[in-house]
Amino acid sequence: MSKIKKYAMYGSLGLVTFAFAAAGIAKLAGVEQMHMSFAAMGLPVWFGYFIGASEFAGSIGVWFKKFSLYAASGLVAIMGGAIYFHLVYDGAANAVPAIVLAILLVNIIVNRRKEQIIE
Repeated sequence: MSKIKKYAMYGSLGLVTFAFAAAGIAKLAGVEQMHMSFAAMGLPVWFGYFIGASEFAGSIGVWFKKFSLYAASGLVAIMGGAIYFHLVYDGAANAVPAIVLAILLVNIIVNRRKEQIIE
């Protein structure tokens, strides 16, 4: 892996970890604003806590090569839901952070797959 790709990988890991750990902790803490989107879609309250736990676990899992592909793939699915929410229930401009996080996650998935193929 070249130095640029290596730095891009670790940059992606750092940004993803910070974003998902913060969002997951906020959902697990019951911050009302973090749960409003689930209520708007008619989802049960427990689902917001489940997503928060998944985000937090994923933010840690992306660092372990053995779990990284699974964690990043799960987080991409969550970002798919976030993008859907913003496009349908909110403004399209508000979907940009979720799209950026999805792109960072795809970078992690691609690089981890290449590492597994080489090993």
